[in-house]
Amino acid sequence: MSKVAIVTGASQGIGAATVAAYRKLGWSVVANSRSITPSDDPGVLAVAGDIADPAVGRRIVEAGLEQFGRIDTLINNAGVFIAKPFAEYTLDDFDAITSINLRGFVTVTQPAVAAMLKTGGGHVVTITTSLAEHANSSLISSLASLTKGGLNSATKALAIEFAQQNVRFNAVAPGVIRTPMHSPETYDYMAATHPVNRMGEVSDITDAIVFLQNAPFVTGEILHVDGGQTAGH
Repeated sequence: MSKVAIVTGASQGIGAATVAAYRKLGWSVVANSRSITPSDDPGVLAVAGDIADPAVGRRIVEAGLEQFGRIDTLINNAGVFIAKPFAEYTLDDFDAITSINLRGFVTVTQPAVAAMLKTGGGHVVTITTSLAEHANSSLISSLASLTKGGLNSATKALAIEFAQQNVRFNAVAPGVIRTPMHSPETYDYMAATHPVNRMGEVSDITDAIVFLQNAPFVTGEILHVDGGQTAGH
């Protein structure tokens, strides 16, 4: 029986590339997003649903168990980024960000870890942001820092909580990655926010995820894939 990964936010960008990366490893994949469509690949189970809905996380895990019989890895990729001055955030903004970035993390990770424990262990990777540790006045995003920074801390706490139960927790903290989230006219500006003077590519993130997957002695790690942003300017 092949191993099984869940990927949230899987319809495009980093999520879609992560699905492809795990299929290349020979894994089966449960792919979730609000707009995801059924796959022609029998090794990919598409489960549509908004991770902000507390019922969706459990439904994703249950669907994966029914189809593939086990869950070995969860990639928490779904996330919301709303960049605006702190005083301009609305309660709707707050609810949108926290329901996906925080509540969505909890409601899919809890049942996923429960499934992993039944088969002897597993791995959780959460996609955060380098801005949580390296604030930048040209990319003001305090609610992203509030939520993603919390996920960095939770990653370390959970790595310790589950260390002796063979469930690893790691995070990948990207810089600005060239995805459909960013329009081409912003590329030069975004590139300049990195000391290496370029944006990251989706493959940079999937390579980091696969590295963590294949590094069984690594847990509680926040792996910065950010072109040197957290190192300084």
